[in-house]
Parts: sequence; structure tokens; C-alpha cells
Amino acid sequence: RFCRTLGLSGYQEFKMQMSLSQTFSGAKETADREDGREDGQTGDGEGARKRALTDRVLEAHQLALRETRMLLDEQQLERMLDFLDQAKRVYFFGISDSLLVAQEARNKFLRLTDKVICVEDSHLMAVTASMLSEEDFLVVVSYSGATKDVIQMVRLAKKSGAKVGAITHYRKSPLTDLSDAVLLCGGQEGPMDRGSLAAKTGQLYLVDLLYQGYFERNEQQCLENRKKAIAAVVDKVY
Repeated sequence: RFCRTLGLSGYQEFKMQMSLSQTFSGAKETADREDGREDGQTGDGEGARKRALTDRVLEAHQLALRETRMLLDEQQLERMLDFLDQAKRVYFFGISDSLLVAQEARNKFLRLTDKVICVEDSHLMAVTASMLSEEDFLVVVSYSGATKDVIQMVRLAKKSGAKVGAITHYRKSPLTDLSDAVLLCGGQEGPMDRGSLAAKTGQLYLVDLLYQGYFERNEQQCLENRKKAIAAVVDKVY
């Protein structure tokens, strides 16, 4: 009842907001300390400002990771891993900056299995989505979950019978409404702050969880494939 009075959905969200509040407070204290503003000090100029900047950037990335961990639904993670396991082909889609995370996911999984694909052109994504089947699994990376091109592709994929997993920030969005499994990422990214690296840090943490989970489920085959991948490029390193 107290949580609802505060406008929160429940105790879990209350705990998360409390933790985030403490983290932001700690970040401000760190910045003030590095700027020399504690106890009425005036600071030591450019050096203090640079230290404050490096701490703020570090704190943003740490916050994104902590928030992503707090938002993590273990059942949804297992559901995503089930789809990864069962799929004949796994596609990673992302538009604009989210494409970088989709590409990184493809690059990581290629060392474990050859069934992963990342389509990089939005028109070809739509064409590909329309030709998926019940044997396919589409993983969509989208911070907002409300990009028109993304929603169009997901609808085409669902119409084709494919399962859809989402890596996104907002619990309620057009993308989450259409998805069969959802992993929520932390990190703040406003409409005028697209391309936040802190937000990508949270998304990449989720990609790594899927990678490690898939490896543990298919350890023997993954070990063999990883050896082949290493052997294929070993001569390219001095």
C-alpha cells in the first residue's frame, strides 16, 4: 500500500528506486569531492573537473549494469535460452545504434554456433522477417521498443510463425507486447541522447548472459566450435 501511495508498482520497484537514488547520491558526492566543493572549498581547477568527469562516466556505466541486474527476470532469461536452443536459425536485428549490439551478439555467438545471422539493412530485415518460419528465433535490440521499422519487422516475423525475443528498456511498449520473451536493460537514454554508451553497456551485459547460458547448455559442441574458430584465425595474429 505504501509503494502504491508513492506511485510505484510494488516492493521490487521500490527497492530498485531506492538503490538508484543512493547511487545517484553517491555519484554527486564523488563529483563534489573531486571538484573540491566539500566543506566550502573552491576546487583545484582543471584537474578536479577532469577527475569529476571520469568518475561521472564510470558511474553511469556501473549504474547501467546494476539497474540491468535488478531488472533481470530469471524466467524470461531461461525462456530466451530455450528459444535459442530450439531454433534452427537465430536472427539478431537492430536499427541505428542498436544495430551495433545486434552485430556484437552475432559476432560472439558465431564462435559457438553457425546458426546465427545479423541482417544490417532495414529493408532487408523486413524482407527476411517476412520469410521466417516456426523454426526461427528473432532477437530484437531496441532501447525504446517503439521504433516503427522495428515494430513492422516484428509483426512480419510473428505472422511468419517465428518466436521473438526483445532486449529493451521499457517494460510496456509495442515491442514487449509482441514479444515472446523480454529482457530489460538499464541505462538512461532520453529522446535527445540517442546512442548512449551506458545503455549499450546494459544491453551487452544481457547479450553476454545469453552467450554464457547457451555455452553452458551446449558445452561440448561449443568447445569444439570455439577451437575451430580459434584455429581459423590463429595465423592472423603476430
